[in-house]
Amino acid sequence: MGNAGAKGWIVVAALSAATAIAVGAFAAHGLDLGTEAGRKARDWLQTGSQYEMIHALAILAVAALSAKLNGKLAITAQVLFLLGSILFPGALYSLAFNGPRWFGAVAPIGGLAFIAGWIALAL
Repeated sequence: MGNAGAKGWIVVAALSAATAIAVGAFAAHGLDLGTEAGRKARDWLQTGSQYEMIHALAILAVAALSAKLNGKLAITAQVLFLLGSILFPGALYSLAFNGPRWFGAVAPIGGLAFIAGWIALAL
């Protein structure tokens, strides 16, 4: 992976991490926790934020180590981490903000993308 490619992934990781922090902060301070719906929304936002942050850091680590890794597998891992970060937390964020209930079925696809990304990185 060239230096320009690594820089692009660093930007992606940083934006994803910033999103995770913003969502986590909103979950901690911006919801009415006096209701069951507010507590459920907080849980969804916190879980999504946690997984997004972990995988933002994973994208960053792969970018930092890219010179030592198989380029195709490294990019595959990063793409899968990004896809997972869109689908898994995205589905939970949507549910927290009263999105369509069927969107919850998207979360497992994101989880599978995370798993596949870690397998690609292991290879």
